[in-house]
Amino acid sequence: MRLITRGDLDGLTSAVLITSMEKIDSIELVHPKDMQDGKVEVTGNDIVVNLPFHPKAAMWFDHHFGYDAQEVPAKFKGKYGVSPSAARLVFEYYNHPSLDKFGELVGETDRVDAAQLTLDDILHPKRYILLSYTLDPRTGLGGAFRSYFMHLLDWLKVHPIGEVLKMPEVKEKVDTILKNEKDFQKALKKHSKLDGNIVVTDFRRLAERPVGNRFVVYALYPEANVWMNLFKGRTADITVVSLGHSILNRTCNTNIGQLLSTFGGGGHRGAGTCQVPSKSAGRVIKKIKEILKANG
Repeated sequence: MRLITRGDLDGLTSAVLITSMEKIDSIELVHPKDMQDGKVEVTGNDIVVNLPFHPKAAMWFDHHFGYDAQEVPAKFKGKYGVSPSAARLVFEYYNHPSLDKFGELVGETDRVDAAQLTLDDILHPKRYILLSYTLDPRTGLGGAFRSYFMHLLDWLKVHPIGEVLKMPEVKEKVDTILKNEKDFQKALKKHSKLDGNIVVTDFRRLAERPVGNRFVVYALYPEANVWMNLFKGRTADITVVSLGHSILNRTCNTNIGQLLSTFGGGGHRGAGTCQVPSKSAGRVIKKIKEILKANG
């Protein structure tokens, strides 16, 4: 069988669990938008995880908002529902003693994906939290990501997290994040501004997004309860709008996933993204801001 998932910590943890329980021949890392737009060919030999529903998939696991009632049938193999992570749903579905050794990994994946982090997690990340920053596409590391993902998949099955963090490929990424942290904070301050309860960061004019831990913005702007991060998509004619509840000022009343589903995106309650044509981005951004401010 083939596993189709996304390349973040939730996708990685889900892959660790599923490849421990199923015979998986190959793994495909895809973007949620490509799945939404029907650009990913899916067959009855595929398991889709942490991505939008596809009717042909043999199994499906997800916890994001953004699906119409008619999209998801009443019965399917897998699990869908409100959960801090897709990996948690996979863990519960199999409910097998052999997966208990991954309990900390699943628990920390819950915290990362639901942004249930502390100030210490932001400023002094350790263990799986630190590893998650090397996988977060919004960190801006780039590089040969698929190879890195597959190495981590193999290592996490047999090595404790302390040893994984010492692997040269992992250490290099960690060192890059730490080395660029001051410059990243400067870039955040230069390109961010408070707009009511929203801190808006606009990286669209930059040739490359700065490298750094995205959660630090909440420490820099404790007054804001939600972050709007704007940057160029894979092509210049696409603008990505990324929203996230502050993990330090937890007063935002907006369900981010539901909000962005109305603009062709999705996510869960605390975070999500949508991609819009750059020519109409101004209108969309204005409307999203109005809703975030009205909800408080």
